[in-house]
Amino acid sequence: MGLWGELKVGHVWVDAVVRNPFTGRSVSIRALVDTGATDTVIPRSIVEELQLPVTGKSAVLTAKGPVELDECIGIIEIMGKRRAVPMLISSEVNFALIGVTTLEWLRLEVDPTTGKLKESVAYLL
Repeated sequence: MGLWGELKVGHVWVDAVVRNPFTGRSVSIRALVDTGATDTVIPRSIVEELQLPVTGKSAVLTAKGPVELDECIGIIEIMGKRRAVPMLISSEVNFALIGVTTLEWLRLEVDPTTGKLKESVAYLL
């Protein structure tokens, strides 16, 4: 154990709602928070269920290498905070992954002492 103690980092899972901003259709999901990911990724099955329109494509680097993924816009709600966010669409993952950009827009962050999300502050300096 080091001078500052040992921090064991686990997976942070959250309950979330993804909503189509055009139709209001929504689905409740369990999502993995990934502080190493920039963007939020949702499975194609959710996109199809909610009929979210594809708005473009984005080149991203994944653990498997570079890929081009479809993009959509959806409303995501976590801990009572709701925001329209761009999301990448994956045919390879079967769960949602919440990236740091979405966390920042929702004013949420991972508390490393508890391993849970907490409210954060936005700085406009």
